[in-house]
Amino acid sequence: MQIGYAAMLERLEPAAAVASCIAAEANGFRGVMATDHFQPWLPRHRASSHVWTVLGAIGAHTSGDLGPGVTTPTFRTHPAVVAQAAATLAALYPGRAWLGLGSGEALNEHITGEYWPEAGERIDRMFEAAELIRRLFTASLAGRDTRHRGPHFRLESTRLWTMPTVAPPVYVATAGPLTARRAGRSADGLITVAAPPDRLAPLLHRFGEGAREAGRDPDRMPKVLQLRLSWAPTDEEALQNALTEWPLAGLRIRRGDIRSPYDFEQLVRGVTAEDVRSGMLISADPDVHRAHIQRYADMGFTKVYLHNVGPDQQKWLEVFGRDVLPKVRA
Repeated sequence: MQIGYAAMLERLEPAAAVASCIAAEANGFRGVMATDHFQPWLPRHRASSHVWTVLGAIGAHTSGDLGPGVTTPTFRTHPAVVAQAAATLAALYPGRAWLGLGSGEALNEHITGEYWPEAGERIDRMFEAAELIRRLFTASLAGRDTRHRGPHFRLESTRLWTMPTVAPPVYVATAGPLTARRAGRSADGLITVAAPPDRLAPLLHRFGEGAREAGRDPDRMPKVLQLRLSWAPTDEEALQNALTEWPLAGLRIRRGDIRSPYDFEQLVRGVTAEDVRSGMLISADPDVHRAHIQRYADMGFTKVYLHNVGPDQQKWLEVFGRDVLPKVRA
């Protein structure tokens, strides 16, 4: 099990994101998951850079794995273009790149002005996009063109002319058991966000069922978790950082259909300290965070990418690199 750094590009300008990733690796973090946003969650975050551009820069200054966590190859960007971006990153940094796919949120995807469908259709589009991308990878590695005619996408006969020796693995993001089972059947791995164990255990179980149905061993497949937390030198500062920087943790509504950072700003006005405490671990004690991470490692997650919501990334990276990461058992 490896612990990596979640580079939140909707909070960090590109140069700051690269610097944070360099610092993370220097402090023992292994790999980077970078968010793919067109807009920030809240206007106060004041950033939202292009994920593939920044991943390319991060790769030049680090040695760990690299992945968008996650990108949506359905609305803003055609799946073939996402496949080209992932293949190029993998060609630049062999053996390091992976591709994370999600069904998307209106915040980022509505900008092209297309109809925003219900969740079921968005999930179907995601799996069709994943199939198209995997077929394009396979055909391109064999030196063949491929084409696609599906319910949602068209691809004329073509191939990716820049490919790594081995195609990047394709992971699918899921928050529900049915999607997890489909991911087990068709993807190379699973991505999800932290939640109570009684919510995550069914996801892992269904993912395993789907993998076995496809003749694969789920124990050998990556299971990726993004874990949000608030650490600071004092409990009071950690709580204040959570309320100021990431009140989204206290929302109890579905976010997929909300289109504007300014709408989110209105929604978080009523978030309380108890709300954010229920949405993430808030503590100044490194050992409390270590035990929290250990719980997910024990559940079977193979990659955990940490996002500390506080503004002082450097101090947090130093403390966790010294007092937390070495103590988490694989």
